[in-house]
Amino acid sequence: MSRLVLVRHGESLWNKLNLFTGWVDVPLSERGIDEALRAGELLKDWKFEVVFTSELVRAISTATLIMAKNKHGVAKIVHEGRMGEWGEIHGEDGKNVVPVYRSWHLNERYYGKLQGWNKDRAREVFGAERVHLWRRSYDVAPPGGESLKDTAARTVPFFRERILPALNGGNVLVSAHGNSLRSIVMHIEGLTREEVLRLNIPTGVPLVYDYVDGRLKRLGYLGEKGYDPDLKI
Repeated sequence: MSRLVLVRHGESLWNKLNLFTGWVDVPLSERGIDEALRAGELLKDWKFEVVFTSELVRAISTATLIMAKNKHGVAKIVHEGRMGEWGEIHGEDGKNVVPVYRSWHLNERYYGKLQGWNKDRAREVFGAERVHLWRRSYDVAPPGGESLKDTAARTVPFFRERILPALNGGNVLVSAHGNSLRSIVMHIEGLTREEVLRLNIPTGVPLVYDYVDGRLKRLGYLGEKGYDPDLKI
């Protein structure tokens, strides 16, 4: 048996400012750093075989901060080309080197022309109903951006082809974003369009699944007192 751990990156500076972020590469806020480190404390005794992140710094930072607390592994971002030749490292004090693979397939939903807009301001300009439709419908995209359906079209194949096979080798950590993870959870749990629209994933809280005989079973959100099957935020 192995386990899949999904973590939405810690709060970013634009989360804090209530801005549409999408693919804009925004770093973690001070609170986001603390959230990632708390997740690392919860996962410090877990042995991970591989880590997957998006190509955005807030997800990469969250993963590396989590692994900085880990007792079993030293995270190594896998580089291609010449950088790969210069990136050879070895674990210390008996720790394994855990590869970290980055992929744009796990990036946040692309918000198009909304990126950088304050969400309250967008409601004033475009109307609350329209902004709600852009944010919470399944197949309606904001201007120039992606719908959740579009996001799933890139996240789910990557999940099937890269993440699921890795679970045959041990525990896997995925650090990504609210909407990229929502689309993956929808696929894992067979959620309907209506159910996924009610799904909110909190920042910095590990969501854990058991992987047994090729099937994933939700354990819930990991906290200091164990698992909460449906954490409310």
